[in-house]
Amino acid sequence: MRPWPAWAALAALLSPPALAGGDPVAGRKAFGACIHCHQAGPSARHAFGPQLNGLAGRRAGTQPGYGYSAALKASGLVWNEATLTAYLRDPNALVPGTKMRYWGMGVSERQAADLLAFLAAQAPKPAP
Repeated sequence: MRPWPAWAALAALLSPPALAGGDPVAGRKAFGACIHCHQAGPSARHAFGPQLNGLAGRRAGTQPGYGYSAALKASGLVWNEATLTAYLRDPNALVPGTKMRYWGMGVSERQAADLLAFLAAQAPKPAP
């Protein structure tokens, strides 16, 4: 068995955990459950919910131009696989007082990783 080259080991250690193994193609498909309230992509804008470009690694409630609940702004959450999974499973349990009302996504950590990989591929919109 050949050892890993040093660069491969270093790349594995430095890979961002929020995108570890996420599949952006599967994430795009999973995003179909979100499009009634959210947008992502080059022309994304806030709708019923905030636009989600560049969500991975961003602090919750900080996207400029959207009226987040005080609870989400004060939550201190940073979006990653674990926080997104918990939030999509039960938003009000994770952030009591959030405005997000969605009960239909029994999301796994894999699906959350895929969603984050898709959203990370969407360039964050510059502040207005």
